[in-house]
Amino acid sequence: MDYTDLLIKLGLSAILGFAIGLERELKRKPLGLKTCLVISIISCLLTIVSIKAAYNLPHTEHMNMDPLRLAAQIVSGIGFLGAGVILRRGNDSIAGLTTAAMIWGASGIGIAVGAGFYIEAIFGMCFLMISVELIPLAMKYVGPRSFRQRDIAVKLVVRNMDNIPIVIEEIKEMDIKVKNMKLKTLENGSHYLHLKLSIDQKRHTADVYYALQHLESVQQTEVESM
Repeated sequence: MDYTDLLIKLGLSAILGFAIGLERELKRKPLGLKTCLVISIISCLLTIVSIKAAYNLPHTEHMNMDPLRLAAQIVSGIGFLGAGVILRRGNDSIAGLTTAAMIWGASGIGIAVGAGFYIEAIFGMCFLMISVELIPLAMKYVGPRSFRQRDIAVKLVVRNMDNIPIVIEEIKEMDIKVKNMKLKTLENGSHYLHLKLSIDQKRHTADVYYALQHLESVQQTEVESM
């Protein structure tokens, strides 16, 4: 393999890795440009080394090298990076799964380029971006109603137990779906409600907070986007 081929492979893997990193960077996700570039380029480099070593180093009758052994170890080893970006928030929601998958994807694209599958890597990159960016956007307009909604976590303090059903009904009248509810009695006799609500994607969280804050039976309100 000449140096031109090496530079083409590393350069293409850098470009495709840059595209993935840029998409995550624009969304302020843990996986940024530098991380994604390192993953893609080094995955490509290790694949090149693995293939070149298997075919160029002398073999013996009892020793055969798998040309993609290093590439297989990349796929296994990349898991620790993916695990590092998966977080559990205080409201019990899980964040970072898409970013973890993108780490795995950047590694896979680097391996594909390193193995010489340029067209496959480019098409894979295109379908990856379509899946992450365009399809979710389209589903908000043509998909089921649930795709056009998002969840928020709400914490309310209500004066007495009898007011809880009234508060729930008032929330439903705001065209808000109650998906989950936890109740707790406080020391002062008030009641604490932890709700998981589903609202329209275009509806601002502050509007929901304002509406809940002005309910007659509600003493305290806290709203968090999920």
